[in-house]
Amino acid sequence: MRVVDLFSGCGGMSLGLRQAGFNVVGAFDNWDPAIAIYKENFKHPIFKADLSCDDASASVKQLNPDLIAGGPPCQDYSIAGKRTLGKRANLTIRFAEIVVSVKPTWVIFENVYNIERFRTLPQMKKILSDAGYGLSSMVLDASRCGVPQKRQRFFLVGRLNAEDGFLDEFLRGGLSKKQMTVRDYLGDSLHTQFYYMHPRSYNRRAVFSIDEPASTVRGINRPIPDNYKKHPADKAEIKDGVRALTTRERGYLQTFPDSFAFPGAKTDVELAIGNAVPPALARYVANCIKQWSTANH
Repeated sequence: MRVVDLFSGCGGMSLGLRQAGFNVVGAFDNWDPAIAIYKENFKHPIFKADLSCDDASASVKQLNPDLIAGGPPCQDYSIAGKRTLGKRANLTIRFAEIVVSVKPTWVIFENVYNIERFRTLPQMKKILSDAGYGLSSMVLDASRCGVPQKRQRFFLVGRLNAEDGFLDEFLRGGLSKKQMTVRDYLGDSLHTQFYYMHPRSYNRRAVFSIDEPASTVRGINRPIPDNYKKHPADKAEIKDGVRALTTRERGYLQTFPDSFAFPGAKTDVELAIGNAVPPALARYVANCIKQWSTANH
C-alpha cells in the first residue's frame, strides 16, 4: 500500500506504517527541524510545504497514494495550551480537502483526544463522508497498543465505500488488557527505578516509577528544579537518585528505536519527539487495517 504522510513531523507515523509493511512514498511538513530529522531517517522524499495555503493536492496526487495519513498540528486543541480555534485547527479541514481531491482508498487521521469537543471534527467527517468514505474513529490509549506511555490519541480511519464503524472491532480487539510499563518495554536499561518528567503544572506529580506507564511525553524536557517540592503522588524523593530522562530516552518512551537518528538543536529535537505519533501506535492502527483487509478479501 502506497502511503503519503501529511504534517509528518519527524516521522513517527511514517515509521510505524513502514514497520507494518506499508510503502511510504513521500511526506510533507513545514517545520525545518522536523524535516531535517525525517530526511536523516528515510530514503523517500519529504517536501517542505505550507499545507494551509500551498496547493499541495497536485503534488500529493503525483505520488499516487493508496493511503493518506496525517496528524495536523494540534496546539489549538491541546490541553496544554489555550483552547482557541485558530488557523491550526483549520488544518484539520485542509487535511480532509486534500484527501478528497486526491481520493486514496484509505485515510488515517490522528490528533489529541479532546479534538472530539471541537466543531472542526464533525466538519471534517462530513467532508470525508460526502466523498464516499466510511469512517471509524476511536480514542486509543497508547499504553494498550505497545507504547510504555499513558498517551490518549484520537484516530479516525476512513475507507472508500465502507460502512461507518467498519474498523471499530479491529481497533478494540487488539488492545492489551494490561497497560505497558516502562520496565515492560525497556527492562532495566535506564539504570534507575525512578525518574523525573517536568509536569504541565506543579499541581501534578513529576516523579515516576518504571513499573508504570510514563506520562505523556511532551515537547519540553527540563531539569529537576533545585527548589522542587515533592508532590504527594510522587513515587520517590528527588534525593533517592531520581534523575530527568535524556532526549534519547524520551525517544524510547515514544517507541523510536536506537537506529532512529535525531540531528538538530536539543530544544527542536525535544519538540519533534513530543509532537510525534509513537511509531508503535501507528503500527497498531496499520495492523488493524491489514486485519480488516484480510478478513474482507
